[in-house]
Amino acid sequence: MSLGDFSLFKSLASIVDIAIVWYVVYKLIILIKGTKAVQLLKGIFVILIVKVLSDFLDLRTLSWIVDNIITWGFLAIIIIFQPELRRALEQLGRGRFFSRTSGQEEEELEKTALAIFKAIDYMAKRRIGALISIERETGMTDYIETGIRLEGKISSELLINIFIPNTPLHDGAVILQKNNIAAAACYLPLSESPFISKELGTRHRAALGISEVTDSITIVVSEETGSVSLTKNGELYRDLSMETFKEMINNELVGKDRGKTSSSTLWNWRMKKNG
Repeated sequence: MSLGDFSLFKSLASIVDIAIVWYVVYKLIILIKGTKAVQLLKGIFVILIVKVLSDFLDLRTLSWIVDNIITWGFLAIIIIFQPELRRALEQLGRGRFFSRTSGQEEEELEKTALAIFKAIDYMAKRRIGALISIERETGMTDYIETGIRLEGKISSELLINIFIPNTPLHDGAVILQKNNIAAAACYLPLSESPFISKELGTRHRAALGISEVTDSITIVVSEETGSVSLTKNGELYRDLSMETFKEMINNELVGKDRGKTSSSTLWNWRMKKNG
């Protein structure tokens, strides 16, 4: 092997090394996104910044304190991030730490969309009230913790069973994470918009409220009329036909052209006053 070939091989190895490290860091960020670990991670960055500043300004006492925090920090990180580390190791053991193919992800999203549609169709016909919020980029862990953890695979049967009247979990919202039902009986923030029609109940206000603070998609089935509504980005789509709802949920979960919905179904609360 010539010197030039060896240099080229060394450069390629360095590129692969950097790419693998960046990929692992990316997967770890995805793993902790939406959990309390994000706030703890920000705290670690603050400590590192304080360390740099204390060394630069020669603040010896502060530097000594920060040094001791960093010295024992590794053990503290293991304790604090124990749930996330355990989840990462479990996924690594199942071969799921590295990303799945786009085909597998799309197939799972299609199954999820179909299960949601079947459940909503069933409940709408029987006027079973329901409130389902689907997590997207913005984490909803804080709202999940207000309810009862389920961590069950999404199915139309399970969704329907949760919202059957007079059962322990029917009152409150169900929050979906990827292809799992994360929790039921969750509390969502109520919208404080003065333009909401008085004919809308708590479920619609909660659906609109969560859409104002996250990028989630939230579905409401009215127990009075059986009508289906959907909220996203602070906007409420009311009285959807099942065909329109199916098209919307498929576009949002599976399709690439998100947000292209007929303006005739859009009720924009920032433009409408008093319903």
